[in-house]
Parts: sequence; C-alpha cells; structure tokens
Amino acid sequence: MNVIDMRCRPAYLHDFFGATPGSPEHATARWLNRRVGTRGPDAHFERSLTAEGFLAEVREAGLSKAVVVGRHTPSQHLPNDFIHEIVQGHDELLGIAGVDPALQGIDAALAEVDRAIDRLGLAGIDLEPGFGEPARHPDDALYFPLYEHLAQRGIPLFLMSGPTTPDPAFNDPGRLAKIARDFPQLRIVCYHGYWPNVQQLLGVAFRYENILAVPDMYLFLPGSEAFVQAANGFLSDQLLFGSSYPFRPIHQSIADFLGLGFHESVIDKLLYGNAARLFGLA
Repeated sequence: MNVIDMRCRPAYLHDFFGATPGSPEHATARWLNRRVGTRGPDAHFERSLTAEGFLAEVREAGLSKAVVVGRHTPSQHLPNDFIHEIVQGHDELLGIAGVDPALQGIDAALAEVDRAIDRLGLAGIDLEPGFGEPARHPDDALYFPLYEHLAQRGIPLFLMSGPTTPDPAFNDPGRLAKIARDFPQLRIVCYHGYWPNVQQLLGVAFRYENILAVPDMYLFLPGSEAFVQAANGFLSDQLLFGSSYPFRPIHQSIADFLGLGFHESVIDKLLYGNAARLFGLA
C-alpha cells in the first residue's frame, strides 16, 4: 500500500514538537498525543529527536513520502533552509516552505517563494494568516499577490487552520470562497481541515474543487465523520491523509484511517493518489 503522509515532522525540528525532553513544550507534545488518541507511550516521538530516528520512523511505517512543513509566523519560524537540510538526499521526504508577507513584505515573500522552489527544491508554500500579529483571514488583500504568483507557477498553497488558531474567529472556512473563485488554478490545501468547522469546509469544498482538505490528527476526533461521508462521494479527489506526527504515531494513524469506514474504491486516492497528483508524482 502506497501512502503519502501530508503532515509529518521530526521532533528535533523545534521545541514545539518536543525537541527538549523535560521542557514544558515536551510535556505539551505528550499531552497533545493523549488528547488526539495516541495509544501506547505518549513519548513515542522521542525516537525522532535525531535525523536517523525520524527516517527510521518514516521507513518502518512504509511511507512513500513524508511531507515536512515549514512555518513562518511571529511565534514560530522554521527556516526554509532547515526544511531543505532535513529533506535533501532522502527520496521519501518532501519539504514545504513557509512565508509571511506581513513580516517579510510582499516582494521579499515572493522572492522567497521562488528561492524555496527553484533553489531549495521544496514542493509548496505554507501560509498561516490566523497566526499573524495581527491575525488575518486568508482572503485579506495582503495575500492576493502571493496567490496570483503561486497560481501562475502551479505551486500549491498550504493554509494552517483548526482549533490551535489563537482566535477561533480566524478558523473560518467560508473565507476560502473568494480565493478559490478568484484563483481557480490555485490548489488550496487546508491543514487541520478547519476542524471543528467541518461542515462549513465541506460546503466550500463542494463548490470549489481546488480546495483540498488534510484533516490530519483531527480526522480521528468527534465531528469528523462528515469527512468520511464526503470522501465516499464528492470529496474523493479532495481529501488527503496526514498523521500529524510527532503528535500522533504514523503506524497507528494509518491503521485508524483504514478503520474509519472509507469505501475500498477511494482508499488509494486518499492515502496516495490525490497527494501524488498534487505534487506531480503521478
């Protein structure tokens, strides 16, 4: 079985992921593992405190690709060069670059997009409007030059959403409609699937086929059953698998995914085909 894990980061990437045992962040990573249903040791992710350990996790889980996501926000900057350093030379790893036009300025952000894709070999761009200072919605005019540039170049956009957004008012999938309508060639990938606002995301994804959902760890929480129903119908080409490692074990997440009730006819699309098409691997 081929699997592309759309959200899979090593613990050593940042303290936020539990990089320092004994730290408050490490304790939070363990807490989050328990919160989203990890079975077994909640410190399982400590294996990925080294590059070798992370690669072993990816390989033993049988992943075709693991997608390592960069971030650029006021509270957490995972430099694109570091993402490149992690994934380079490893066929089973793909990197996503992070930019923030509010912090960098739009011209610098666009230049960083080109550098990340053309020089670093990364495969997409992560943007986190709700985590900015001030927080913004993704349909803020500030971002439209970025969307136009990504659409012209065929680069997928990854938007961070979900309940970790500091102000829940900025976890609003309805704000995607204008972007999807104005940039129909732009692939818009929604990390965390805007949980718990699942029905609203499904509403805009029904209307706009360029909106894709990666519910990752929230797929296994109450309220996400609608993702399964939708993927067995109209959303079969728009839902992608993600484990959210290190906040959930990769092996367990694949097994749990297979037990959610997806029709056998869509399983390969959800685990592999949709992501392979997104990255031009199929």
